[in-house]
Amino acid sequence: VQLQASGGGLVQAGGSLRLSCAASGRIFGFYVMAWYRQAPGKQRELVATITSGDSTNYADSVKGRFTISRDNAKNTVQLQMNSLKPDDTAVYYCNIRWASGSAYWGQGTLVTVSS
Repeated sequence: VQLQASGGGLVQAGGSLRLSCAASGRIFGFYVMAWYRQAPGKQRELVATITSGDSTNYADSVKGRFTISRDNAKNTVQLQMNSLKPDDTAVYYCNIRWASGSAYWGQGTLVTVSS
């Protein structure tokens, strides 16, 4: 399984970005796709998840501002980020995992929010 993330960039506070993660390979059964982020000097944190059944969950810090969604036909997951804040600056990683414990990471895409 390979994950390819894209869509990062530089945006002013209050602006929007849309991240996309394309998954390829053997993807089947029940799984969870997620976006994580890691800011400089901080630990990687979970931002949002979506299951293969389209159940979603968000970190408190992004609720109401970020939306995670999937395109089943294209095996992609998106993260729409609105009302961005400087604290959202981080490298964003997509992830896919199964209940068996198998998990894969994308390469990360940098989001920089200027004040």
